[in-house]
Amino acid sequence: MNTLHEDALAVLSGWAPPSAEAEATRQRFLDFVRPDPTTVWREHSGGHVTASTLVVDATAERVLLCLHGRIKRWTQLGGHCEPEDTTIAGAALREATEESGILGLRICEAPIGLDVHHVICSGGSSLHYDVRYAAIAPPGAVEKVSAESSALGWFAPDALPEPLADATDVLVAPALAWAKRA
Repeated sequence: MNTLHEDALAVLSGWAPPSAEAEATRQRFLDFVRPDPTTVWREHSGGHVTASTLVVDATAERVLLCLHGRIKRWTQLGGHCEPEDTTIAGAALREATEESGILGLRICEAPIGLDVHHVICSGGSSLHYDVRYAAIAPPGAVEKVSAESSALGWFAPDALPEPLADATDVLVAPALAWAKRA
């Protein structure tokens, strides 16, 4: 039994996309994930599910971005699912905690977005089917740069850094909106 694969299918099936374009992306995810339980692991040839998190500060006014060490662009925190992960949200939370150094992040229940993008992984050219979440940092949280980042920084939505990774900016509004309701 592959609990992570089952969770991925449940998350994707239950997600309410905010637009027709998002629904098309959700269907692409389902078509990719449904037939093969190994799609959640980085070893899956040609593509795999990843999990990321846009961290929002406790005031719901700024987002935490990392200057990714390999791609040299500012992006949300995230990465590959690991064998100990049993849920996609858990993988996203683990990655955000590891990459930010912030303990006590509170993650949203449902994704704030889905994105498919091309990357060069250790196994070569691949597609990342990224399930994207938001999380709130506890008051007074202090970030700590990990080995995967060149820098971390808190940014207001009208002052995002450059160069920004593709499809990162579209996460800011839904992440802040969720954090203000949470």
